[in-house]
Amino acid sequence: MNWKTFYALLSRDGHVARRSLVMVLVQNLLQPLLFTFVFGRVLTSGGMMQAGFKSVLLPGVIAISMVIAGVQAVAMPLITEFQFSREIEDRLLAPIENGWLAVEKIIAGMIQALVAGLVVIPAAWLMMGSSTNISFAHPFVFAAFCLLVALLAAAGGLALGCSVGATQIGLMFSIILTPMLMFGCVYYPWSFLRAFPGLQYAVLLNPVVYASEGLRGVLAPQVPHIATWITASALAAIDLGVIALGIKKFRKKAVS
Repeated sequence: MNWKTFYALLSRDGHVARRSLVMVLVQNLLQPLLFTFVFGRVLTSGGMMQAGFKSVLLPGVIAISMVIAGVQAVAMPLITEFQFSREIEDRLLAPIENGWLAVEKIIAGMIQALVAGLVVIPAAWLMMGSSTNISFAHPFVFAAFCLLVALLAAAGGLALGCSVGATQIGLMFSIILTPMLMFGCVYYPWSFLRAFPGLQYAVLLNPVVYASEGLRGVLAPQVPHIATWITASALAAIDLGVIALGIKKFRKKAVS
């Protein structure tokens, strides 16, 4: 492991991200803030939804913001570097093992996912109003879940970026990401699917469910949610699997 090279690569990705910080924030925050305004402010103020829905919505919005930011931060540049700019060839010539290049991509994506998640908290809170009943009584548990969700997003972006071709980007969002987000318990607790028992247990294959329910259990424990230890264990296990898959695909793609 060449730590000097690893830090230089990470610094370079950080410099690129800082140069486009405004566009990245707009890209990652626009959709979540629109959802919070429409569902958390307009519909609750008009009486079509109860005010308590705000507490259900905000943890899910944080999760979706982190997932989208992490996936896009890693997958989109990888697709470009492998198939268009061929910039990845310069990185592959660096004095560092290919697996550590993948790890660097994951860490860079995690940082962007964490920034997106932390920025959306005050923005969405202000958007929905002060009646949102969110608690930060367990900051260390919240920080641990944020790291697990960010790792899931970045590692998932690595796996997708090494698996999807440039002509399949639209397919990635429409067939993979959109169903994962819609059935990821982002806008509703998992227990609300009990009227659809088959679907309720099928969505447990979706890692976004554990991200949304885990953050909901930490920030809004009064809302029905999957037990925190279950969501934390599931996220940790899924993260390990996705990291191994992403690194394997990256090495294979680099060789080919």
